[in-house]
Amino acid sequence: MTLLYNEEVRVFWTLCGSDNNNAYLIVCPQSGESIIIDAPLNPGRLLEEAKGTQVKAILITHKHRDHLEGLKEITDATGAPVAAHRDDAADMPIPPNVLLDDGDTIRAGTVEVTVIHTPGHTPGSVCYLVGTHLFTGDTLYAHGPGESRGVEATQQILRSITEKLYRLPDDTFLLPGHGGGGILGAEKERYRFYAAQYPDLFPPIPDVPPLIR
Repeated sequence: MTLLYNEEVRVFWTLCGSDNNNAYLIVCPQSGESIIIDAPLNPGRLLEEAKGTQVKAILITHKHRDHLEGLKEITDATGAPVAAHRDDAADMPIPPNVLLDDGDTIRAGTVEVTVIHTPGHTPGSVCYLVGTHLFTGDTLYAHGPGESRGVEATQQILRSITEKLYRLPDDTFLLPGHGGGGILGAEKERYRFYAAQYPDLFPPIPDVPPLIR
């Protein structure tokens, strides 16, 4: 399990699940309260790390099976409420206790998690922003956008990425649902390269002020 740390938040990052999933535990250093992001199969290492914390919420990035196979085990172990975007809620094996919307916030001690609705991979896909850490599920990986099905969904996920995620500061650390992490500024530059080569396929990054953390 990998530990990312600064004075505001500890992030424990582990590999589990049926499709080499990433799962995360966010801990407030001051209070010991925590939040789990996604619930893949065999979350034992994540739950072991969570034992020394008070889990306040289990946040789901989207409804796909590989991100939910460990949800019952995690809820049984922690008793924490489950939160997901309302557009994916009906297809989840355990109905979420909390329905999320764009811009909602969830707190664990002094740690604040902001919900960013990024439809495209699924209608209710969301990313979670915690300071300089961006948990992107299957919306954005290091080295490119997540999978989408059909032209409309592809256009939608690219709009979500360019209009919402690429407005965040370049030093934002990208933590996806699969694979390694990355730096958002590098992903923006990679995207700009492909958008210049294929302008009919890739919408430009809007020229708007960056979002302030």
